[in-house]
Amino acid sequence: MEKGYIQIYTGHGKGKTTAALGDGLKVLMIQFLKSVHSSELESVKAFGDSFEIGRLAVQGKFFWQLNEEEKKDFKEQLQRELHQIDEALLGGRWDMIILDEIFGALGNGMISADQLDKILEMKPQHLELVLTGRGAPAEFIEKADLVTEMKQIKHYYEKGIGSRKGIEF
Repeated sequence: MEKGYIQIYTGHGKGKTTAALGDGLKVLMIQFLKSVHSSELESVKAFGDSFEIGRLAVQGKFFWQLNEEEKKDFKEQLQRELHQIDEALLGGRWDMIILDEIFGALGNGMISADQLDKILEMKPQHLELVLTGRGAPAEFIEKADLVTEMKQIKHYYEKGIGSRKGIEF
């Protein structure tokens, strides 16, 4: 790719991760706060070897299910593993890197705004960098080239309907 941009998919609506997927590119998705099986793990199999998913600080539970001690351990582990992003950015292997739920990690204090700034500054010219998660801060929206906010209008969760196989997982 001649020029890569910074994209953000944010908001409370569904589809941020799915919107981030590239087509025909060599893509690495690094997931934050996702430790249990999710539908994108199956969806990306169709991309074959051109798409890889890595997860940082896997805990075996959803983040919101962790107690304070587990959150502390999660943060320590995540901080030890963050170097993988630097390596991916500078390695030259990928056309696109997706930092899935990075704004969730930021909002929950697992990474700092300074650390995310450093990632943006390290982005090579040719690389497309996609950031997802609810609550993208204004300072990062300003730095991005494309920002899309998914807005939930209505969701069947409100009626007590849980995650459905083939749809949410």
